[in-house]
Amino acid sequence: MLSYQHIYHAGNMADLHKHALLAVMLDYMTAKPKPMSYIETHAGRGVYDLAAPEAVRTGEAAAGITRALGAGWFGADHPLMRALGRVRAEIGPTAYPGSPRIAAALLRPGDAMHLAELHPGEHDALVAAMRGTGARVRRQDGIAMAHSICPPEPRRGLMLIDPSWEVKSDYQSIPAALARLHRKWNVGVIALWYPILRDNRHGAMLDRLEAGFAGAMRCELSFPPARAGHGMTGSGMFVINPPWGLAQEAARLRAVIRG
Repeated sequence: MLSYQHIYHAGNMADLHKHALLAVMLDYMTAKPKPMSYIETHAGRGVYDLAAPEAVRTGEAAAGITRALGAGWFGADHPLMRALGRVRAEIGPTAYPGSPRIAAALLRPGDAMHLAELHPGEHDALVAAMRGTGARVRRQDGIAMAHSICPPEPRRGLMLIDPSWEVKSDYQSIPAALARLHRKWNVGVIALWYPILRDNRHGAMLDRLEAGFAGAMRCELSFPPARAGHGMTGSGMFVINPPWGLAQEAARLRAVIRG
């Protein structure tokens, strides 16, 4: 969706959930010596300034990363904190890494990174943010990009699918897209992030996904709406071929946020 810009929501509770789970998966996968591929279909601009007017206007980061840092939800050795520290040391104290920069901070030389972003302004910012990381950045529909390169080389790897969900047909098309990708790349970890909404428009999609992928993991986190009238009341991640440690991190996040 070419109108969507994530700067208004960067660092919010949904980002925190998604990025903590992503960082733990990448940390586990990069602990093994074999190289891997990282694929992201809706990459955004890569890094965000939480002091930017757009982020300040919504104030969503205050309930997310700012609250998490103040409450000590993550230890210094948590892979998300390591990635955040690297980005802030490079860019400044109000920087917040999107998933491409989190991945870049955790991947190793010899790992491959493929990123797609269709929005022209976000794509240009992504190219700048990923300069020097070795990432291949495409201005292309992300699902089409994923289909074109799967199975990737190296074959071992992780794909993050994180649409804007502003196109309601995504809820109908995503299960078939994941099924096709899994057929082409049955060893890949495929992680789909989705919003949990008051109107439950995601419910039928999740029923189809759970029916189609035995052994997949559904990780959900509930939290108060970002502001009055906001429809999102939680964050979800559906993971095909979930790595070890993902369930433990999902449970830990639920516990610290409730606590």
